[in-house]
Amino acid sequence: MATRNGGTVILEKSVRIISNAAAVGKKEGEGPLKSEFDLVFQDDKLGQISWEKAESELLSMAVKKALANGNTENSEVDAVFSGDLLDQCIGSSFSLRGFSIPVCGLYGACSTMALSLCAASLAIETGGFRQCIAATCSHFCSAERQFRFPLEYGGQRTPTSQWTVTGAGAALLGESRNKNLPRIEKLHLGTICDLGITDANNMGAAMAPVDVKIEP
Repeated sequence: MATRNGGTVILEKSVRIISNAAAVGKKEGEGPLKSEFDLVFQDDKLGQISWEKAESELLSMAVKKALANGNTENSEVDAVFSGDLLDQCIGSSFSLRGFSIPVCGLYGACSTMALSLCAASLAIETGGFRQCIAATCSHFCSAERQFRFPLEYGGQRTPTSQWTVTGAGAALLGESRNKNLPRIEKLHLGTICDLGITDANNMGAAMAPVDVKIEP
């Protein structure tokens, strides 16, 4: 079983990323990581009637592609650990309705992908789960409506404003001795560090203290 060294959890089993996939929007597909994405959509609404539905579709596509990349059927997955940036995790929840896989909803804001990897790894470490999917999604337009102003409002963006990614990622995890697959060996959960940043357009300043806080 897993052991602890301070705040770090050390996994005993060989938990590895069997396959993964990423689905993104047009802007992300034009960036420096464009060759790393499995699916790039030119229409940020993906043919849906709302940004939120488009976000759900992104995650659905990413999960399906991760399963295909791992030659794995839905029935072979014990659970999906996923989340997003929207109220009650509706983006990921609505996306996963048709997979018939048990779902554990998570919310970690920008850390949700890391959080889902941690949770899925621990689930496999217990021996109660064989294969799990860790996933998350976000959409620039739905995030703007959720946290700042709807795009239809036409508000001017401030110099400190950030751009939430339009994309989704999914990773299929399982116990494997294949050394060519990335292994998750250790987990470390962070602590809350709040410097009182109140500018909703400058989330970088709010998150930076934790990003640079490294324990010996």
